[in-house]
Amino acid sequence: MHAAVVDDFRTPPAYREVTLPEPQEGQVPVDVVAAALHPRVRSQADGSHYTSTDALPLVPGVDGVGRDPEGVLRYFVLPGTAWGSMAERTLVDPARSAPLPDGVDPVVVAAAMNPAMSSWLALTRRVERTAGARVLVLGATGSAGRLAVQVAKRLGAAHVTAAGRNREELERLPALGADAVIALSDEPDAVRAGLAAAGRDLDVVLDYVWGGTTATALRAVVPARREDDRLLTWVQIGSVGGLESPIPSAALRAMNLRLVGSGQGSVAPSDVVAELPAIATEITTGGYDVRARAVPLRDVRAAWTASTDDRLVLVP
Repeated sequence: MHAAVVDDFRTPPAYREVTLPEPQEGQVPVDVVAAALHPRVRSQADGSHYTSTDALPLVPGVDGVGRDPEGVLRYFVLPGTAWGSMAERTLVDPARSAPLPDGVDPVVVAAAMNPAMSSWLALTRRVERTAGARVLVLGATGSAGRLAVQVAKRLGAAHVTAAGRNREELERLPALGADAVIALSDEPDAVRAGLAAAGRDLDVVLDYVWGGTTATALRAVVPARREDDRLLTWVQIGSVGGLESPIPSAALRAMNLRLVGSGQGSVAPSDVVAELPAIATEITTGGYDVRARAVPLRDVRAAWTASTDDRLVLVP
């Protein structure tokens, strides 16, 4: 069988022959149907993710769609392992998977589940309420942020503001549920004004950016709050704008701000597993806008360096 293999964190994976390890207790082999190339996988493959053990070689991929020995198509999530989903076969714990209905497109499911999970888990497991909430999505023009706008509305948010740099993508977001948009590429005064307007009655921020953008947003939001004691839950999910952010100390004193993260470690594995069926059902029936493109597994090296707005999905 073949797999994508990382031998060096500085170079893309190579396609080569491998031998599937023997299943451990609770594992079953599955035929991989689709495995998406998303930021979490990239950070795994370059050793930069905070869970990385620096162990090489490794087969990247933390989730995917596969067919189990009974022929059931499943979306699965893998634990921290050196044998991931970017292979013709992998080993799955059925308890960390969700069966998929007949007729679904496995490429779309593989492309959407991980980015949709980021906002779904944040809104169901890391904030006090979503129904009726006013939500700001920072980084709304990426794959995960675009889905976050849709997920927030599906979970009952009353108002969603989408903020991002890609103006062309921003213009598409009202059709997906955004009630207002902020172009982070505008002049600084315009950006601050937009963030202040959104922040007056804001309840939740889903932050995929971090870095200086988060500090700028907080400096705009804090003095604009209509009620300082109204809880604002700021959920840190991604860090495309920088791994560190110079958070102004006054933000933690001048308002009722709850700063939390949502990701591997901050959400219990049992909670992730518990949400999988609902997320899978939502993705397969909810009519989400998902831009997915299948790429043969043998072309993994080219896919790794491709420049595209589509979510690339490796298929054996």
